[in-house]
Amino acid sequence: MSIYMILTILFFLASVAGLWRIFEKAGYKGWYAIIPLFNFYIWLKVINKPLWWFIFVILPFINIFTLLLMVVETLKCFHKNGLGEQALGVLFPFIYLPYLGFSNREAYMHPSKIPPIKKSAAREWADAIIFAVIAATIIRTFFIEAYTIPTSSMEKSLLVGDYLFVSKISYGTRVPMTPIAFPFAHHTLPLTQYTKSYTEWIQLPYYRYPGLRSISNNDVVVFNYPEGDTVALELQNQSYYNLVRELGRETVWQNYQVVSRPVDKRENYIKRCVGIPGDTLEIVNGEIFVNGKRLPAPPGVQHNYQVITDGTPLTQRLLDRHDITDWGQAGPNIYVLAMSPEVAEKISQARSIKEVQQMIRPAGRRERHIFPQHDNFPWNEDNFGPVFIPASGLTVPINMENIALYQRIIEVYEGNDLEINGSDIYINGQVAGAYTFEMDYYWMVGDNRNNSADSRYWGYVPEDHIVGRAMFVWLSLDPNKTFLNRIRFDKTFRVIR
Repeated sequence: MSIYMILTILFFLASVAGLWRIFEKAGYKGWYAIIPLFNFYIWLKVINKPLWWFIFVILPFINIFTLLLMVVETLKCFHKNGLGEQALGVLFPFIYLPYLGFSNREAYMHPSKIPPIKKSAAREWADAIIFAVIAATIIRTFFIEAYTIPTSSMEKSLLVGDYLFVSKISYGTRVPMTPIAFPFAHHTLPLTQYTKSYTEWIQLPYYRYPGLRSISNNDVVVFNYPEGDTVALELQNQSYYNLVRELGRETVWQNYQVVSRPVDKRENYIKRCVGIPGDTLEIVNGEIFVNGKRLPAPPGVQHNYQVITDGTPLTQRLLDRHDITDWGQAGPNIYVLAMSPEVAEKISQARSIKEVQQMIRPAGRRERHIFPQHDNFPWNEDNFGPVFIPASGLTVPINMENIALYQRIIEVYEGNDLEINGSDIYINGQVAGAYTFEMDYYWMVGDNRNNSADSRYWGYVPEDHIVGRAMFVWLSLDPNKTFLNRIRFDKTFRVIR
């Protein structure tokens, strides 16, 4: 059992033990603290709060705020009214509650008997802000977090301007690997361009708590960008490794500020998982096949189509009617539109349209930017693979023909020293003809298939990069509309599928 799980169990038991003794001090039987749900009922009586609070106790996510507030109210029953005391109680209830329960110096007083404490306006605001920051940080770190869709790589499943909630408990909450950081910031401080929002004084090993479910094919997943371990700050939206391939390492380091980032501080990406550990994946003429079977495409998946008109320009009215937002002009009367097959069929029936043809790169035509960027693999966006997706504990043979597929896994993601000498591959100084994977890996692809930088460009996504499952769009704003017309009411409050 992991040290994190052991500590979690110990913290839980310590909190329950503290409540046991607090219940006794309040005149109730201590063993009430170990009865599920009933213990919250007694706790509300101890802090003299109305029983309708129980509704908030059982509501997911809201209950986190409620429980933290109940801790604060418990501290008040022991005359702990200081800002620092209450902050410590909220951050470390597994220490503070046992202290209050077991210490002979700490006496319980029913809230109805406690004289009112007058606080200044500044103190009231400070209490509210600190409580909100602590509670929101705990929820954001361990339970659920809000994200925004910045690019069109997931259209039409997710749109630019969608605001969504991502569940971190679905696949198991990941323990923060870089725990000392500025609240609510990812990797850069607010109002700054490049200043880090975190410190690497403490780096914790990767651990994930048990989740509610495992990742399945076609899940929409948020994860840390695998190639984001190194970043040219002036070009953060581009792969550092692609820049090096195009410009050379010396040029990149001379002209840009290059930094490294820990796993949990790399850019957050959102894609659809099309391959899980142990799968063999292949893309044939734009269609994804997993273990030899065509993977059903979710509704709205788009491909690029070449549209030729009779000389009549495409009108915005036609594009709006079919909800086409990702398009461009490739020449006189020639347009490239990202559309689903159903929309392409409708467009082809318009009077001014002469031809609609899906744009597919032919098999065998290698594109230099496509993973694994090696001559042994003449792959492109539309014809790719087959590629095996590694699973923890599985062993694969490695040789000079396939090492390009697994080199980054072995060296970067799993931290081994890999060296190639002639036709021999050395791992940690030993000649290796096979490799056993330590982690699970996944294959992520955008729903806007020809307009998405995804696993076809940078390969596998390690399990320690997984953030959570995209669940719900709570607001959708069209960035191209005026302020009063920006809300997409038909796209707001929808479940992500």
